[in-house]
Amino acid sequence: MPTAAPLATGSARWADALLQSFAQAGYARAEPAILQPAEPFLDLSGEDIRKSLYLTTDAGGEELCLRPDLTIPVARDYLTSGRAGQPAGFSYLGPVFRYRGGRPSEFLQAGIESFGRHDSAAADAEMLALAIEATAAFGLTDVEIRTGDVALYTALIDALDLYPVWRRRLIKDFNRKISLKQDLERLTLATGSSRNEYEGVLAALAGSDRKAALALVTDLMSIAGATNVGGRSVAEIADRFLEQSTLKGGALPRDALDLIKRFLAIAGDPDEAIVRLRALANDAKLDIAAAIDQFESRVGFMAARGIDISSTRFSTSFGRGLDYYTGFEFELHRRGDGFEPLVAGGRYDGLMTQLGARSPIPAVGFSVWVETLTELGCQPVARDSSEGQS
Repeated sequence: MPTAAPLATGSARWADALLQSFAQAGYARAEPAILQPAEPFLDLSGEDIRKSLYLTTDAGGEELCLRPDLTIPVARDYLTSGRAGQPAGFSYLGPVFRYRGGRPSEFLQAGIESFGRHDSAAADAEMLALAIEATAAFGLTDVEIRTGDVALYTALIDALDLYPVWRRRLIKDFNRKISLKQDLERLTLATGSSRNEYEGVLAALAGSDRKAALALVTDLMSIAGATNVGGRSVAEIADRFLEQSTLKGGALPRDALDLIKRFLAIAGDPDEAIVRLRALANDAKLDIAAAIDQFESRVGFMAARGIDISSTRFSTSFGRGLDYYTGFEFELHRRGDGFEPLVAGGRYDGLMTQLGARSPIPAVGFSVWVETLTELGCQPVARDSSEGQS
């Protein structure tokens, strides 16, 4: 059973101040059910998260879990409401349940989710501004702001016109820095010189997309009367063949590999990063202007909200380790003690369709690490009740 984490008096004051701050910014309180379907969490985070969940099964056989976070439950409630597809913003604060080794498995999560806004650059900047306010309201004003934008990386990979298998793998591995480094090393080492007994199949698959590869491998295994080999499924075998066929073709042109590495080395002041990104795009004749324009627009809105751009660190390689982010990502850290974030979030436009929306719905938000802020001993700072909404 989860180990309870009672809300101490200091934490309660902190929580009240935080909720007041969110309400004044115009974000209504959301209180989704604690017991949730397990499928969305498993689908979006993979089976690896299963060992961290507290699971049960209802009378109909549906697998349920104690909510491990609040973003997905808040999004699901929005999608089943009459406001689905329309601009709406929600705040939340409540317990979540996740196995974390020797730490309490029940802990508080607070945050904001904004759905349906098409002025994405302005919405991104608002999330960051509100995140900074959430820490400043409790006496922590000296924070390190780390930002990134996975949409820039995706635009780069698309502009390079890679084989589908490598496009898919490089985008998937962006948030997994060890995997991405390994991919780049394999691309560097690929020579296409070795031969094996699958040469004909690999030649047939070279340049194919995943659907075509899956169809071919399915037919071959059906002829052989097999459904898996060595514990690997048909899909896993198809992916492996695709990878090998790509490597046989020489994988990635050297100039494309160099461009990826040059891109991932861009970091520092956001304004300086914009200049370097435009220079890279111009030198390499890359069609990524739209993604850079969106980045530049966001920086402008950030400045308009009073955020000191020169003290904000941007990195093209920054990622939060979650596949569902599609654009802006950020973390706030205590300066000089910044391993665990105080607040973290970003844009996740693809999540709503994965949860069942018929058409894409823009979404951006952040979560506050109540536990971390409470441990720092910050004291709530009262806000003037006469302040208007953001």
